[in-house]
Amino acid sequence: MQPFTLLIVYLKGLAISSNMCYNNNIVQFIRLRKEVIMSPKEEFIAIYEENIKRPGADKLLEFLKKSDFFTAPSSTRFHGSYEGGLVQHSLNVYHCLKDYLSRPRTKELYRMDFSEESIAIVALLHDICKVNFYTTEMRNRKNEETGQWEKVPVYTINDTLPYGHGEKSVYIISGYLYGEGRLTRDEAFAIRWHMGFSGIEDKNTIGKALEMYPLAFALHVADMEATYFLEGSNK
Repeated sequence: MQPFTLLIVYLKGLAISSNMCYNNNIVQFIRLRKEVIMSPKEEFIAIYEENIKRPGADKLLEFLKKSDFFTAPSSTRFHGSYEGGLVQHSLNVYHCLKDYLSRPRTKELYRMDFSEESIAIVALLHDICKVNFYTTEMRNRKNEETGQWEKVPVYTINDTLPYGHGEKSVYIISGYLYGEGRLTRDEAFAIRWHMGFSGIEDKNTIGKALEMYPLAFALHVADMEATYFLEGSNK
């Protein structure tokens, strides 16, 4: 049994014995993950294979493994601007989204009830538009300790598929999940509009999309929480 599966079994048992939803045990999950020394790549693959079962999912995962998804940064100089930042950000968004959707208010008042597969798809894959998107180049930077100028590697953008952002993620996913396994409308809109009002599109259009598709709003909240509170430029 894979380490992630063992953690899920443990947390489910904990939930039953304590009459709590195991989705809320994030702190315990993180502690247990550290104990088994699971890398972000291993955790991503474990969650993906545990939850995403629809036709084409295996080929999409193989595409990610062959790409730079597991080594790419999440941005050039803000959140997750380091090797592996993209996969870590995707995991952070997944855990934030799980926590947000587990709250009684979202379930009882807002009627947000989505499958584990949908949650995994939109959270883990919302930013695959950043695959083959970043490169490195050498730039001069002053060493604050020595006062000397040094050449250091920095991340820059080299968009090999200029198709946008959220819409690009939907486009890439749809090349693998199609037919009976295609994205649901909730999933497609969530990924497309996960940037929310920080996107460059018409604000009325964004607002309407978030109002019509609650999963889009929830994913946007999770994305912002991960970006600004878990990561950030100084984390």
